[in-house]
Amino acid sequence: MSVLRLALLLPALLLAGCFTDAATRLAYDIKAGSARVGAGNGAHYIVEHRTPSGWRECTGPYTVQLDQVGALIIWCRGGDGETVVSSHSTSYHRRFVDTPRTWILEKGARETLLIRLERQNGRVVIAEAL
Repeated sequence: MSVLRLALLLPALLLAGCFTDAATRLAYDIKAGSARVGAGNGAHYIVEHRTPSGWRECTGPYTVQLDQVGALIIWCRGGDGETVVSSHSTSYHRRFVDTPRTWILEKGARETLLIRLERQNGRVVIAEAL
């Protein structure tokens, strides 16, 4: 592939999420969900993150930590459910939501992660994670 073709293709690949990791994709989902929360206190929206997996990435069980200090960490496990095969982290989502407490969630392979966003005192917060 020529350098020119790659240069023309690269923006499309980046927009499609080809070079993002599991934590960053979840952070983008949280960002998008925060924009869907209504303006009034108590308004809410539920983010349904189907799987952290990109192509051939994080296909087994996984652990998600939404930390009170604003970190989002995902540990992808192998087929034995114990061995960590990769981990990813970001704090990008904290620009859009507050996290009043820490959640650590154990999820099965391809199990949907649910995050309830709610407007409290004018700010969008992660109110619950399942």
